Amino acid sequence: MEIDRRLFIASLGGAVAVAAMDHEARAEAIEDYMSEQLDAESADDAKPKFPTVADIEAQIETRPYRRGAGAVFLAGRGNVKKIEPMPAKPTLLDFFNMRFTAVNHVLQSANRAMQTGMTEEIIFACLLHDVSQTLIKVDHGWFGAQLFEPYVSEKVAFAIRYHQALRFYPDHTVGYEYPDLYKRLFGEDYQPPPHIQAAYKFVKDHKWYMEPRLVTVNDLYAFDPNAKVSMDPFIDIVGRHFKQPKEGLGNDNSPSAHMWRAMALPDSPL
Repeated sequence: MEIDRRLFIASLGGAVAVAAMDHEARAEAIEDYMSEQLDAESADDAKPKFPTVADIEAQIETRPYRRGAGAVFLAGRGNVKKIEPMPAKPTLLDFFNMRFTAVNHVLQSANRAMQTGMTEEIIFACLLHDVSQTLIKVDHGWFGAQLFEPYVSEKVAFAIRYHQALRFYPDHTVGYEYPDLYKRLFGEDYQPPPHIQAAYKFVKDHKWYMEPRLVTVNDLYAFDPNAKVSMDPFIDIVGRHFKQPKEGLGNDNSPSAHMWRAMALPDSPL
């Protein structure tokens, strides 16, 4: 049986969720997925079945964690592990190497943007768009923009902030469809909250609409677990577009320094 890797990964909650699973859990997930696919192919109606908002709500008390928690604070399966201390003056690349989760995903996204001829600002926004989920998943677009605003251009921060809202709204002119992943995460009858609706109304008529929209396009097709990706092609772009503080991220007293410290020291109780 042929498996669509993108759909399979999406069914498990994305690349970050898959990375947190051990080999046994992945094997069981593949077996379950193949069984479900076989059942679906045998049925008269082979459309995927998605949960409702009520189904998702009912799952809350079945989990020992909250889905909005940042990945660096979650154990996945079993206990958390000790993590390597950050350098005295950490750089963006240090955080990519030592703290950020979803790195494979954002590298795939940026690589796709580069291959399809996007501008450097869009490529850079793709490289940064989801790493704030290391800190928190709720409103990660806004958190990501706040995290990076002191160090990137206004346009890059805009693209990071609003890609989250635009993901809930298809745009057939650029080939972006509402993702099945969102139907699984939120329920097939889900309606975005008022702040997401307001953000969409604001952005769709904005002169920079296409910046976050192109992040969503390059986001949707960046979940291949077998993709070989590297930071190397983006080193120069980071150098041109990221204002690295001489004191190190978290030590420069910027408006987002506390967010960098939270990722650097996730085991601190206060």
